[in-house]
Order: sequence, then C-alpha cells, then structure tokens
Amino acid sequence: MSPSSTTSKANVSNAELCILLIDENVQRAESISSALNNSRYRISHLASSGVSLLKQVNDIQPDIIVMDIESPSRDILESLQAISLFNPKPVVMFSSQQDTNMINQSIESGVSAYVVGDIDPVRVKPILDAAVARFREFQKLKNELTDTKQQLASRKTIDQAKRLLMKKKNISEDEAFSAMRKTAMDTGQKLDDVAKTLISLLTSF
Repeated sequence: MSPSSTTSKANVSNAELCILLIDENVQRAESISSALNNSRYRISHLASSGVSLLKQVNDIQPDIIVMDIESPSRDILESLQAISLFNPKPVVMFSSQQDTNMINQSIESGVSAYVVGDIDPVRVKPILDAAVARFREFQKLKNELTDTKQQLASRKTIDQAKRLLMKKKNISEDEAFSAMRKTAMDTGQKLDDVAKTLISLLTSF
C-alpha cells in the first residue's frame, strides 16, 4: 500500500462526523456532547422523536443518526428503511424494547447498532465506532455485490448479442465478438451498450 493511500484512509477515519441526535432528554444530550469532546464525533442537531425523521435528515444531512427512544414506531422504521435505500448512513438506536422481533425489524430497516437501554455517555463513543465500522463494511460488501450483478448481467447481454450476430451473419464466435468490440471502439461506447443495440436491432425483424 502506498503512503498516499495510507494517508487518505487515515484522513477518512479521522474526519469529523456530524450526529443527528433524537432524544427527549436535553440534559443527557449535553452529557453525551461533553463525552464526545476531543473525538471525531460532534452532535450537530438535537431533535425530539415526534419530528419527521426524513425531513430532519434531508435538511441537516448528518453523517450518523443516534436515537434514544422507548420503542421504535412503525413510522420511524419506515423512515429508516427509506433512508437506508436512498441516503444510507450509520444508525445507532438505544431502546428499552427487548423484543427479538422488534430488534430484527430495526436491523432490517437499516439500524447499524441496536442497544437495549438508555444512552450511557461513557459508552457512547465505542458504540459509535463499532456502528460506523460495521456500516462501512456493509456498504463495501453491498457495492461489491452490485458490481458483480452488473458484470454478470453485462456478460449475459454480450453473449446474447454475440449469438444473434453469429446466426444473422453466419460467422464464428470470435468474429462476432471482434466485430462488436470494433464497433465499441469506433463509436466510443461500452461493449454492453453495443450489445444492447444489436439485440434491439436483430430481434426487431
């Protein structure tokens, strides 16, 4: 690994992370903020559980969401699910709800760390560290899976176009592939885009 690569990763891990804290207890929020002094975490906004979570996230654009609630409501879980799909970020939930089904629903909705009990200012930093690490690893795996699926779909499209071209022109597989690759190079297109165009043309007759 090059020194510049190492420095880049260090900068990412040390960058300040802004927290949207959902908590009704202002005094506890102040204690948490104090406990996070001299760390990479900063509480940028405090809100109650009654506000629109989606609006808060859209307006504030936090790096992390931390919630202290008695039990996650259906609205909160649906909001977290939407955030996970369209604007994913680490979510730490502190809740008194110990029901296994509720915990599973919360995790499925995008919660990175579910902690039973109230926020303990002393424990909050390592919990945030673990949640951020888990979130980043999950996103990495998710992106790798997406890339793999796209590659497989692209290969399938290219193979289909190749077969159609072989049949239409009565040429070999190598000749069909070479013709497609030349078209891609000449037109500045990706090979799978050329394949899609060929499939559309050759199946329209």
